[in-house]
Amino acid sequence: MSLRIRSARPSDSIGIAKVHVETWRLAYPGLVPDRHLLSLSVEIQAERWRRLIREPIDGDTLVADGGRDGILGFGSSGPSRRREDPAKGEIYTLYVAGDHQGLGLGRALLTALLRGLHRRGYADAFLWVLARNPSRFFYEAMGGQLAGLQREAFAGALLEEEAYRWSDLADWLTARSKSGEG
Repeated sequence: MSLRIRSARPSDSIGIAKVHVETWRLAYPGLVPDRHLLSLSVEIQAERWRRLIREPIDGDTLVADGGRDGILGFGSSGPSRRREDPAKGEIYTLYVAGDHQGLGLGRALLTALLRGLHRRGYADAFLWVLARNPSRFFYEAMGGQLAGLQREAFAGALLEEEAYRWSDLADWLTARSKSGEG
């Protein structure tokens, strides 16, 4: 399999949407209301992603392009959406297709997103993950430090989320480079 991490193009929106819907349905049963998971639509998500890619914020939307295998994962980042953290970068999304998890795509995408935030001048970055989502262990393994807790209303439910933070992107990226992982 050939793999390339690259900037998303509008033509990637269907592939991104398929991964988005698939990963939500795999990762979030019992965490997010079932009615929301059942209502997810590849077509609606594709239009949303097409619009976000055409009208980007000051950030990145990246894909793990598997060549003939299509879009295998994606992630997005930019400035913090929280008013109290305006100087921090934020990872908004990071998803890898279920049958391609555990192969290093998540590490490659996260590293590229954090590198992009560092290039834009952010010294640190964070992301939010559902507190009961096992992917939080991936973020810990990638050097993210638990930095906050919040409850957020979503789809008629109150969800508990944890923030993971990379407090010194320059040091983290240097360590990744020295270890041959970045």
